[in-house]
Amino acid sequence: RTAVKSAAESAGRDRPPRLVAVSKTKPVELLKAAYDAGQRDFGENYVQELISKAPEMPEDVEWRFIGKLQSNKAKPLVHGVPSLAVIETVDSKKLADKLQNAVASMDPPRETPLGVCIQVNTSPWEGSKSGVLAEEVTPLCEHVTSACPNLKLIGLMTIGAPGESKCFDTLVECREAAAKALGVDVDALELSMGMSGDFQEAIARGSDSVRVGSSIFGARDYPPKA
Repeated sequence: RTAVKSAAESAGRDRPPRLVAVSKTKPVELLKAAYDAGQRDFGENYVQELISKAPEMPEDVEWRFIGKLQSNKAKPLVHGVPSLAVIETVDSKKLADKLQNAVASMDPPRETPLGVCIQVNTSPWEGSKSGVLAEEVTPLCEHVTSACPNLKLIGLMTIGAPGESKCFDTLVECREAAAKALGVDVDALELSMGMSGDFQEAIARGSDSVRVGSSIFGARDYPPKA
């Protein structure tokens, strides 16, 4: 958190962005240690892992799903983690509709809409990233705000190519276009961009939320596949 605060100060910003601790593959004991140190926002990439961890953590944790979400996993995720705050990886109308229906069928119902971010592929030349292309951002934002009353459009998210800060600039431009089309102030839409290797640059480019894993928890430990 100190590094995030320092990067924000260097960028001349009044307040640091949100720090999301990316805790995939990490045991709950490490998450609890981070919680005890004051961390409240946690990001998970896998549906089953989040469903299993959420009940073991305090109720005031803000869970953010930041992995690729298949539409058939929308309902299990939403129903399995009632405290889920945001899904940052919405990349199609189909997925948005599945999430809308999943929230609508919750029992008991959610007290507030489920937050969502539109994932934008700002480095299509890589051929490996998920997300909609820049020109598809505004139509999907309009769909969420007009056709999905159980969802709340929080903002835009990108991963970007390593070392390519222009990816962050692309996300800034997408936000400007979407905000104009929706008739809202640009600040009404957050930018989720920046990870362990580039969060300082992302903060300098205006990120509202950075997703940091290895710098907090150490290198990930993936079990061998059977």
